[in-house]
Amino acid sequence: MMKFITYYRLRYNPFSKESVTTKNAYRSRDFKEMDFRLNTLADTRGIGLFTAPPGAGKTLALRCFMDGLNPNLFKPHYIPLSTVSVAEFYKQWCDLLGVDTRGGKPRMLKNMKEQMLNMYKAKRQPLFLVLDEAQYLSTAILNDLKIILNFECDSLNAVCLALCGEPHLNNTFYKPVHEALCQRITVHYNFQGLQDDEIVEYVKHKILQAGGSTAILEDSALAAIHSQSHGIPRVIDNIMTDALMIGEQHDKQAIDADIILAAVNNRNLG
Repeated sequence: MMKFITYYRLRYNPFSKESVTTKNAYRSRDFKEMDFRLNTLADTRGIGLFTAPPGAGKTLALRCFMDGLNPNLFKPHYIPLSTVSVAEFYKQWCDLLGVDTRGGKPRMLKNMKEQMLNMYKAKRQPLFLVLDEAQYLSTAILNDLKIILNFECDSLNAVCLALCGEPHLNNTFYKPVHEALCQRITVHYNFQGLQDDEIVEYVKHKILQAGGSTAILEDSALAAIHSQSHGIPRVIDNIMTDALMIGEQHDKQAIDADIILAAVNNRNLG
């Protein structure tokens, strides 16, 4: 166990990603906006586009939403993408649908579409698929998405597809070659980062969730976190973990601005 946990009377490290659950997650403005749009996507079906800088909390918001989906009404699946070929992409999709992958791409496409249509019409349990790290999708795969999602001469939305990635994914969709796919986007949200007041709330929320007291943070420390983190939760978590360790090493009952700056320098973030 890290010594600072005992020193600051915490039950665990509040700023470790392992400590975050769907129940204790901080509901930021970004979190709420994404959740609202994901619920809209569930109601309307079609494509949702969600982008965020690394560490902004997009994946956590996704996880909370997916955990809350009624399994009797939707069939949720999550694919964290890396660079894959078109054939590998089709096989991934077939595997999650539980359909045969033999016969090449045309056969796989037929099997996929039949199964997704059956899930929507007969089972009344449409697929809700999240493709995370979608900035890695090739032009060929993005072009095929139009075919995969075309049902009944393009008059029916039978699937919920959430494409999630880093902000430059937006630029990809603005290219003329993807205009037809861009027109299919029914909901869109780009994370803005924690707002000024939310940074303070976020840090205090995490400490309280771990059973600690917000008295271990001086106002000057909170101001320093604000100026150094740019509103990115993962950056705040990293700074605060180092700050707590440094604070314990220097026998600081309360973290001040100097400790925060030492933590920033420790990570070469300054």
